[in-house]
Amino acid sequence: MADDDAALFCPLEFRYGRPEVRRLFSREARLGRALRVEAALAATEADLGMVPPDAARDIESAATTQKVTVARVEALDRELRHDVMAITRALAESAGASGRWVHFGATSADITDSALALELQDAGRVLRDDLTGLARALAVLARAHRATPEVGRTHGQHGVPISFGYKMAVAAAEVMRHRRRLDQLLPRVVVGKMAGAVGTGAGFGAHAAAVEQGVMRRLGIEADEAPTQITGRDRIAELTNWLALVAGTAERLATEVRNLQRTEIAEVAEPFDERRQVGSSTMAQKRNPMQSENVTSLARLIRAFALPPLENMVQWHERDLANSANERVVLPHSILLTDDVLVKLTGVFAGLRVDVDRMAAEVDRSAGGSMTESLMLALTSRGLARSDAHELLRRLTKDPGTGPSLAERAKADPTVRTWLEAADVDRLLDPAAYVRAASEKTDRVLAVLDRELAA
Repeated sequence: MADDDAALFCPLEFRYGRPEVRRLFSREARLGRALRVEAALAATEADLGMVPPDAARDIESAATTQKVTVARVEALDRELRHDVMAITRALAESAGASGRWVHFGATSADITDSALALELQDAGRVLRDDLTGLARALAVLARAHRATPEVGRTHGQHGVPISFGYKMAVAAAEVMRHRRRLDQLLPRVVVGKMAGAVGTGAGFGAHAAAVEQGVMRRLGIEADEAPTQITGRDRIAELTNWLALVAGTAERLATEVRNLQRTEIAEVAEPFDERRQVGSSTMAQKRNPMQSENVTSLARLIRAFALPPLENMVQWHERDLANSANERVVLPHSILLTDDVLVKLTGVFAGLRVDVDRMAAEVDRSAGGSMTESLMLALTSRGLARSDAHELLRRLTKDPGTGPSLAERAKADPTVRTWLEAADVDRLLDPAAYVRAASEKTDRVLAVLDRELAA
């Protein structure tokens, strides 16, 4: 192990997160985006006659991380204790005599917030792809198990039967809602500014509006319509709270897998590499839902990261620096971890082992008790008061799992026999009716998802 690797202390640097997403937030990538903004500013000002055209060309040529290196910027930052001044001075050095025009009329946040918008634009594309992949994995399961009977559970107890496919369709629909939210919020979040010290653009004089429009057009983003020295931090808070929502869904789905994989339920199981993977250092038989547990743990951290951006909305007048340090931590960490949990969940559901027989056995184990709703509604329809029907069935199911089945008890009960034939009881306690309804609804959900995923 190299000395540099041994010095790493943040788990995101070596344990969590995909390398390709980690690179989005690397020092070189961030420097490159800042240089891109500086080059766009110089080019726009040249178009407007504010900067000599040859100077703008020199600045654009110099604005690369090969010429303005991370090492040089960091050396200047240690001396100046100002990160943007370090960038502009290094760029000016690289641009030679034309360096006098670097950063002309701009303030630091014009560069950093516009570069941040580019960063969030790239991250948004990654997260959208993640959500699409997870929704598709869930949709495959929904389609394959649209008619697979499973006991629905409420409060951890048997409810009424559903299908496992419908459970997956519900999850896919939830994931797609997050994708829609992302599509709606990104235009509000991916905004930059080139408006000077307090957002009025006064430093650019009569060209203020044209400078901002030109820079944003070159960068391919929109401008904050009413910035102060910084873009509105309600935008960042909206994004991180959206990430918290996604994390909530991720933990919900991971918890479902964890519960259904419990030994006493065992209806599904995460993929497990029997050749190499180890579940426990002590108990060799273990096949733990480690990925889902990992997702649960990281999802809780993502939600915790949503709080600082809410507090960052409160600035002293037109600007303070209280948001700056925590955003450097919150944004890359929460985005990297959200990508991480979505990719892991996609792997879990793409390789999920579904025990159809175990699900069917659990439906049978309820001995008809999970279908009291059907009997209650039928008795009410035939003439018995609903409250009386409810109390009757509560009495008939007071000791579930012991003694005769609900069908046998119902057929023997004189009140039930007054209103229903034995064949009616058998029909009403057939889980196929519930699964049929679940299958049809699964199909309707999937039809909407298929259209949206194909668009």
